[in-house]
Amino acid sequence: MTFTGFPDEAFTFYEGLRADNSKTYWTAHKAVYERAVRAPLQALLDELSDEFGEPKLFRPYRDVRFSADKSPYKTQQGAFCATGDGSGYYLALDADGLFVAGGFHSHTKDQTVRYRAAVTADDSGEALARIVTDLEKDGFTIGGDTVRTRPRGCPADHPRLDLMRHEALTASRPIPVAPELETRAALDTVRDGWHALGPLVDWTTRYVMAAP
Repeated sequence: MTFTGFPDEAFTFYEGLRADNSKTYWTAHKAVYERAVRAPLQALLDELSDEFGEPKLFRPYRDVRFSADKSPYKTQQGAFCATGDGSGYYLALDADGLFVAGGFHSHTKDQTVRYRAAVTADDSGEALARIVTDLEKDGFTIGGDTVRTRPRGCPADHPRLDLMRHEALTASRPIPVAPELETRAALDTVRDGWHALGPLVDWTTRYVMAAP
């Protein structure tokens, strides 16, 4: 299937799901989800897979076993192209448009240790600081789990203290609903966003995912 854009139904589907997150709504509109959300998103990812990695579409159902919120369905459709265990490129579609992101979510203590060692090292740490600055200038928001205080053993005057607080590091940028998302131009918009995120993903893949 060739990607031709996301029909307006994709975004109105999630507007409705936000208002009525029920099995009744989902069952009545499942054909819209399959046709307007899942199929074009899979087609877009397939076209990007040679460049960014094998895509994985997340399940649309929420895991409510340990959550106070028992809403059964996610109000966005997410996908991930992994470059390592927890590192890679992320894309989501919801009522507001698209959302591109990249970086890493730590799965193990060893990854956090490797990340902080690389932030401390002059060459790799300064490279990451430049990457983060460039992304912020390009309209990305830096995120990821952090500790409230500085990590144990980290000096108060560490030149990259803000980065040292991270246990995961991501950058993200929303792409609001616009006519171009209903056309093939959306493919280039996502590709451009992921290209901008490439230096961060490459850094995390090199320094965090692989054992030293």
